[in-house]
Amino acid sequence: MASFFEGLPEREASTLNGFTGNVIDRQSEHRTDDSVALALADNAARLYLFAADKAIYRPGAPPDPLFNVGEAKEFGVDEDQIILLGRAEDGPRLAATLPVSAKVESDEIKILDLRTMAMEGAMSLDHMGALAQARSLSHWNQRNQFCGNCGTKTTMVSGGYRRDCAGCKSQHFPRTDPVAIMLVIKGERCVLGRKSIFAPGQYACLAGFIEPGETIEDAVRRETREESGIIVGRVRYFASQPWPFPTTLMIGCHCEAISEEITVDTTELEACRWFDRDEVRRMIADAHPDALKLTNPIAIGYRIAAAWANAE
Repeated sequence: MASFFEGLPEREASTLNGFTGNVIDRQSEHRTDDSVALALADNAARLYLFAADKAIYRPGAPPDPLFNVGEAKEFGVDEDQIILLGRAEDGPRLAATLPVSAKVESDEIKILDLRTMAMEGAMSLDHMGALAQARSLSHWNQRNQFCGNCGTKTTMVSGGYRRDCAGCKSQHFPRTDPVAIMLVIKGERCVLGRKSIFAPGQYACLAGFIEPGETIEDAVRRETREESGIIVGRVRYFASQPWPFPTTLMIGCHCEAISEEITVDTTELEACRWFDRDEVRRMIADAHPDALKLTNPIAIGYRIAAAWANAE
């Protein structure tokens, strides 16, 4: 009898996307109220630091985004706001956001937003997944200082993976916002759209947030219909990508169009049209006669379109 998993690739498609490859052992089952203190007491502990939404690092070959506990304190990090990410092979990994008043940039220290860092390849891939985890979790803690139920100030516990309210005793947990991103296909053609904020000539897969009580497949069908007017039938999962802007999980799919006529939702898209397979291949090769192109290869949308265009 053939294996249930026969035919799956040795390397998951998700691993080719930006912000993946996080090798930190999160040790979620071992998080306690003293987890951060125990990790900080380890001389091998290292922190990812942020100034607002930008990562702090030492330029070099390779650039280094890790700082020891003493260095973090010199930047003015509040120890009560440090988050435990987990443990790497060489020691604990934590994260913190610096006070607004902290002086950061110098000849030895630089800051850069994660999107630019990923697009320009300014940081080694083995750090990008950890930085995504650190940024999303830091963002959630910063924006949940008060209870959404009663308004009482919350306290960070469980290494930053929970916040407790002393008023109504509610427990709050980090959220991840799921987004369906899909390539609509019919035969040898696919649908791509562009927003006004895109770079000139850039097209991308359609996408939208998955709503409460909705399956991934139904979100694919609904968003496709809303943005393009196209009716979709079968849906197949392709890959996923953590997208730390701020706490999104992109869920990539290919889907089969039943209808062909496009009615563009101009509140969402500037343009939307059919592309044949050869045209998408030219976009990937940066050889399109009209200088059209896909999104940056770090984004899952690029991989979704490329997987279809390059399929035999």
